[in-house]
Amino acid sequence: MERKSNKQPKLGLRRGDKVRVIAGDDKGKEGTILEVLLDKNRAVVEGVNIVTKHTKPSAGKPEGGIKKTEASIHISNLQLIDPASGKLTRVGRKLDDKGKLKRFSKKTGEFIK
Repeated sequence: MERKSNKQPKLGLRRGDKVRVIAGDDKGKEGTILEVLLDKNRAVVEGVNIVTKHTKPSAGKPEGGIKKTEASIHISNLQLIDPASGKLTRVGRKLDDKGKLKRFSKKTGEFIK
């Protein structure tokens, strides 16, 4: 009998990272990650994948109307922009001098944040 693991896979991206969309309708757009949804492997990026929501007037919000918000986008359609060089890069993980696991840019080899 196999056991299911409760561990979430480590994603290379975090909140606050500057990313570029590499696939989909918004291909080429850049933005900052506002939220990462680990269970769905998705992220909400500022100014990307804008959707229109129609809201009905209610007691809490008497003014209804149309509201534009960012929807999530799959993490595989995003790529990190290297803070040092400004180019697209993949993310790796390795130990630093203190023995702590940190993210690094595979293009330049420098640690990220």
